[in-house]
Amino acid sequence: MAEFYKLKRELLIYTLVLIGLIFFPVWYFYSLNIALNYLIGACTGVVYLRMLARNVEQLGKEKSKIGKTQLAVFIGLMIVATQWNQLHVVPIFLGFLTYKAAILFYTLRTVLSPQSGFR
Repeated sequence: MAEFYKLKRELLIYTLVLIGLIFFPVWYFYSLNIALNYLIGACTGVVYLRMLARNVEQLGKEKSKIGKTQLAVFIGLMIVATQWNQLHVVPIFLGFLTYKAAILFYTLRTVLSPQSGFR
């Protein structure tokens, strides 16, 4: 479980760093409104990642399979984004996917590190 907690912490840190690195260029090149839409999606992605991690953590102890409640967060976000006129779906969706970029970054770092046995 120590490895799982380390992975969970690293993914959260990578996600938060990516959010910070992406938010300001989006604000500069587009607008504050688009950047805030991105931030809404990114924060929802962090909530989704934490819910997924909590579900995986309980796997084997209290549960025998992963639930789908975290998917409701994404579906709810997309419904709100499409119905509310001030929100833009694409920046929100791309913000939500920021946690996936953090997972890719972590995977590449792990595979390409000198101590991994994959070289």
